[in-house]
Amino acid sequence: MNDESPASLKPYALHAADSGGRVHAEAEHPYRSCYQRDRDRIIHCSAFRRLDYKTQVFVPHEQDHYRTRLTHTLEVAQVARTLARALRVNEDVAEAVALAHDLGHPPFGHAGEEILNELMAGAGGFEHNRQSLRVVDYLEHPYPDFRGLNLTNAVRLCLARHETRYDTPQIDEFADIPSAPLEGQLVDLADEIAYTSADLADALAVGWITIEQLADLELWRRAWTQAEREMPEARAIHKRISACRGVLGILADDALAETARRIDRLKPTCPADVQDTPQRCAAFGEETGGQLEQLQHFLLENVYQHPVALRHHAESRRIITELFEAYLSDPALLPQRYRGRIDTDGIHRVICDYIAGMTDRFCREEHQQIGRRS
Repeated sequence: MNDESPASLKPYALHAADSGGRVHAEAEHPYRSCYQRDRDRIIHCSAFRRLDYKTQVFVPHEQDHYRTRLTHTLEVAQVARTLARALRVNEDVAEAVALAHDLGHPPFGHAGEEILNELMAGAGGFEHNRQSLRVVDYLEHPYPDFRGLNLTNAVRLCLARHETRYDTPQIDEFADIPSAPLEGQLVDLADEIAYTSADLADALAVGWITIEQLADLELWRRAWTQAEREMPEARAIHKRISACRGVLGILADDALAETARRIDRLKPTCPADVQDTPQRCAAFGEETGGQLEQLQHFLLENVYQHPVALRHHAESRRIITELFEAYLSDPALLPQRYRGRIDTDGIHRVICDYIAGMTDRFCREEHQQIGRRS
């Protein structure tokens, strides 16, 4: 069995024959497609479980209802599956890529990524998309005969080319391919849709921003007007929740319409037609895309740079810096399985891998233990 229902897929969707195979050849499964197996390997790997206690935007241990890196990942997968199904491309590919797209994120959200990149200056730097590929290709080691999860090359390509307004990874292996398959491009849109609507909802719930502050943002006005029209007698909290869902719905609807328009113009007959085109097929329309950019700029200034967030960022940078320097000065503090890679990978990359894989909680605990030893 190669695909769940290949006859229902568009010709430019990824079929099993388009997987590019695996680095290490394996026999096919009797009833799971190669992409379903990729998805299952991702879900069962330790890096996926650790997303449960990694910060998305709000610190998980301070409240019990904020999005974590794991719940964000699940929301991206849900949106990506919906978009892929509506456009009749391979939902299994979109789901696998969505579930793996943040495996390389370090603790403490983007503050952790920023400081790791600074600490790795001169040693290859750090970028979470490249690290996600490193996780599935090398750091996960569940099989005795090879390192990594041995995912299909099609899914690996989508991970390597994961691009949003803030993510533009450069990975040499796939540098000569202009674009990701359509399934990967849809995950990129799903990522933006999911984190924008979720960060908006969490920031409103915690009181970092107010509905009144959003009044001049066109995308919010569209969602709020829709909520008031559909539930005029509802309490304010329910209108607020509905409007946040409305932002997600507006973005998803627009992404589907614009992507369908671009596909119709390109008229691709196979996945390669999509990948060989520098202009992405999956996109938001100009008007809604501009409104999304306006909302994201608002979130940057009022949520991601909120005084409380900046205090957390400063603390996170200090913890990771001190932990990194402690391991650098005394590699014996590292677990044996990491020390064993120092000669091949270099001390800086080994430390970076170890810290990037930590949850927020474990990173704090390690920092405290090392502080007590010194």
